[in-house]
Amino acid sequence: MPTQHPESAPEVRDVSRVAHAPTATRGPASKLHGRGALRLAAIAAGITLVLAAGIWPRVQANAALQRQTAALAIPTVQFTLPTIAPPDQSLVLPADIEANRQTPIFARTNGYLKAWYADIGTHVKAGQLLATIDAPEVDAELRQARADAQQAQANEQLAKVTASRWQQLVQTHAVSQQDTDMKQSDAQAKLAALLAAQSNVTRLAQMQSYEKIYAPFDGVITTRNVDVGALIDAGSAGGPAKEMFDLAQTSTLRVYADVPQAYVGTPLDGTPACLVVAQLPGRCETGTVARNSGAINAVTRTLRIEVDVPNADGAVLPGSFGQVRIALRTAEPGLSLPVNALLYRPQGLQVATIDAQQHVLLKTVKPGRDFGTRIEIASGLVASDRVILNPSDSITNGEAVRISDAAAAGKAAPAARSAGGGHEG
Repeated sequence: MPTQHPESAPEVRDVSRVAHAPTATRGPASKLHGRGALRLAAIAAGITLVLAAGIWPRVQANAALQRQTAALAIPTVQFTLPTIAPPDQSLVLPADIEANRQTPIFARTNGYLKAWYADIGTHVKAGQLLATIDAPEVDAELRQARADAQQAQANEQLAKVTASRWQQLVQTHAVSQQDTDMKQSDAQAKLAALLAAQSNVTRLAQMQSYEKIYAPFDGVITTRNVDVGALIDAGSAGGPAKEMFDLAQTSTLRVYADVPQAYVGTPLDGTPACLVVAQLPGRCETGTVARNSGAINAVTRTLRIEVDVPNADGAVLPGSFGQVRIALRTAEPGLSLPVNALLYRPQGLQVATIDAQQHVLLKTVKPGRDFGTRIEIASGLVASDRVILNPSDSITNGEAVRISDAAAAGKAAPAARSAGGGHEG
């Protein structure tokens, strides 16, 4: 062990005495020791304040985050109230425009075109001559038939007179009854031959009349396919017959449109309609639904209707494409909702409503008429239901929701408003 100096023990005893000495009797060394303790306490307090200043905002942020998470757990929604759908609805449908009457005019006899008297765009009257066909064979056959008829008539007259005389002779037994019957039968045969010859004359005269082509009704010539000298084939040669003219009556137009099946329950016949075509901007030709097909097309699920539209000035041309506007009126309109309130679920079309406890209540509804941005609800909804707008796809029955302040303030108006004036939150 190392050797201890004799002076070290007394110094330890002195320190012990100094530690147990009264404070009042401390010297300069005790003052320095007190200042160090105060400095350590100040440093400790500063460190505590720094730590508190760094931790407290985090505590506040965590509390705010918890409050925000709890608030976001309940979704905030906006709602709308159903409105009464309008009784009238303007249905716009694509339409095909046709002439009231339109027919191709064919030749009934063979020959060569001698002359034509009406070109395309010509307005003609019923019975007006359109063209003449030169058919010399028909003319010659008619002359021959008339000569044959005259010959048959002469033979019939002779046979008739002979039969009459033999009928008188048989009374005096100058001739036999058999010869008399033969003369009577010969007279009847000659009469039949005369009738046949006259019938042939009538047939050929009718064929000759086909050499002149007349307009069957008032209209406008839309097609002319022949010219002077062209060979006219009525189809008797085995080839396809070709039309000479095409005649259309445009004073009244037949406009055809297809109505979707959803609107078939509304009375259509007699409903006013309006025809719009692109070449007449700002103009609407009024008409009336004259008739419908009475059957739904199995492919398109539509009902074909015909609208008669007067066209005295000929402004609308047949064959054009246009649109028909029909004003449909419903006796008992239902409620109306914006389309962004609908949910398409396996159970069918649904809407999410808010009950008195501000919980979600899903309702299955039946759609009616489609107004574009709004849709009619035929059943499944009442006017006082608060319907959620833009509902989430995951929304469920009984889910708690919070109503937006702006939405709640905007629903002070009554529910019985027109579909166009309904306020949406």
